[in-house]
Amino acid sequence: MGVDLDVWIEKVKKCEVLEEQELKALCEHVKEILVEESNVQPVNSPVTVCGDIHGQFHDLLQLFETGDHVPSTSYIFMGDFVDRGYNSLESFTLLLLLKARYPAHVTLLRGNHESRQITQVYGFYDECQRKYGNANAWRYCTDVFDYLTLSALIEGQVFCVHGGLSPDLRALDQIRVIERICEIPHEGPFCDLMWSDPEEIEAWAVSPRGAGWLFGAKVATEFNHINGLELICRAHQLVQEGLKYMFPSTPSSPKVLMEQLDSKKSDDDDSVDESHPDLLPAIPLNHNHQLVTVWSAPNYCYRCGNVASILSFDSKLNREVKVFQATDENENMMPPRQAMRYFL
Repeated sequence: MGVDLDVWIEKVKKCEVLEEQELKALCEHVKEILVEESNVQPVNSPVTVCGDIHGQFHDLLQLFETGDHVPSTSYIFMGDFVDRGYNSLESFTLLLLLKARYPAHVTLLRGNHESRQITQVYGFYDECQRKYGNANAWRYCTDVFDYLTLSALIEGQVFCVHGGLSPDLRALDQIRVIERICEIPHEGPFCDLMWSDPEEIEAWAVSPRGAGWLFGAKVATEFNHINGLELICRAHQLVQEGLKYMFPSTPSSPKVLMEQLDSKKSDDDDSVDESHPDLLPAIPLNHNHQLVTVWSAPNYCYRCGNVASILSFDSKLNREVKVFQATDENENMMPPRQAMRYFL
């Protein structure tokens, strides 16, 4: 870019915004990086997966304290960087700077709030107007939204997406051919990836959100089987505990049987009951589920009282959940003088 990105990173970490022309140059540079990425962006492990941020800037800094800083740790952020929180501009700018500085260590997925329509309702547009005195910064950022990739694939086994699945998408190759450089459509597979939610049902149901679908255990299991996946990681829904697994694998599924056999064959496994040689050792809790929701905005909207989490995968795809609390700044956050419309 011809500038010292580290200087800009340190400036933004102090919760200061870039100059308007600096932000414009940054957005143009990041678009050049993003346009080269696939709709299903391959990512190597080890990597840490993060859920919604929603403009809670000080909590984003706490996330990096919890999971370690880039480039020591690589990250996948599963969208919804902006809206609702009062520092969406600083949050998104910092992530753009980290993407520009360490492109191979930061993967940014699009969420349903990375949309011109949504950000005009839930705060980001108003925040840009307030901090810059015009809507130019909002235009630069929303142009970047169109280039954000739709999903990531960790080592070919863990599928990361903001919302969920679509009845129009059975194979990852169908996602790869979606035309993504546009505003999020109101319906169809692109929309569904941004808006859908898992539910304790078997197949599909109409979503109360008015966009996307509710999908059940059978849908997730079939999608994982067809695409050779171990797990779907997604965000999009507030989880009070920061992380929630859903859709247990059936005991007869090949994946679980192999895990059980591997565990039984392990010479150093002390969990086998020698008095019952046919009793298989317990599979680690939550490692035999089809889907997990990760939520990374603690005390959401400065009033929900939830904790946040990130999910780390090591080089063998073993998982570690890291939970963190809201910062003091979050607990004491005051709304901007200009009223903004926030809803759960």
